[in-house]
Amino acid sequence: MTLPTSLPHLGAIAADYDILLCDVWGVIHNGRESWPDACEALARFNREAGHVVLISNSPRPARDVVAQLDALGVPRESWRAFVTSGDATRMELERRAPGPAWIVGPERDAPLYAGLDLLRAQGVEDAAFISVTGPVDDTTETPEDYRERLAEGAARDLELICANPDRVVQRGDQIIYCGGALADVYESLGGRVIMAGKPFGPIYELALKEAEDLLARPVDRSRVLCIGDGVVTDVLGANAQGLDCLFVAQGIHGDAARGADGALDAARAAELLQGETAYARYATLDLKW
Repeated sequence: MTLPTSLPHLGAIAADYDILLCDVWGVIHNGRESWPDACEALARFNREAGHVVLISNSPRPARDVVAQLDALGVPRESWRAFVTSGDATRMELERRAPGPAWIVGPERDAPLYAGLDLLRAQGVEDAAFISVTGPVDDTTETPEDYRERLAEGAARDLELICANPDRVVQRGDQIIYCGGALADVYESLGGRVIMAGKPFGPIYELALKEAEDLLARPVDRSRVLCIGDGVVTDVLGANAQGLDCLFVAQGIHGDAARGADGALDAARAAELLQGETAYARYATLDLKW
């Protein structure tokens, strides 16, 4: 088992990188409040080292998530570009328009479909494919609430487009289900799932294109660092792209990587990663400069 290097401060390695591809939920906010130390670390990287590209599995286009970041107090100087799973997923939806699509998700995710020539099916029985952003009510519903309807879609061999590959996120002190958890159920039923967000390639293509524009030159991938708290999304995504990764081992994992002294236990962090056959060059509990 290869241990990640414990990294208490981002500033210690900032000079080694031109670009940070930084996760959002679980790294710089928890859905209720932003974390000033993390925001300041990114702002200082922008000022002193390179450029921060936020890369989120939000199912909405980036332009519609900026207002959420503003409301949570994430300073604009903490990032220079922003791409989301929603941005990448719209390309998949366009290929399948006009559908119709059985759309599953809360009303707040409606911007994902804005401007697309996509018809809405009344239910799975009259759909050409399924589009999922998450449970309709993520405060009360679980993936099992959708099993029966998803089983019908799998029996009809419908593709399921999942706009948010995250299985869970932390909202305040609660863990809530996301689209990836519904996609897991669908795959367990034999259904076909398409995802464009982390850990899959399309969202990284968009993010690295933004990085190239910021640098005004080709990106040296050896000088790109991915930051995130999701092992199966952020870390495996970085691994698949051959990019260095800083694993934020608190986030959705709580205190699982914390030692008896309250500091990061690199061996415990490695165990979290090894469970998904993932590897991170660095690990930390909280993002700080």
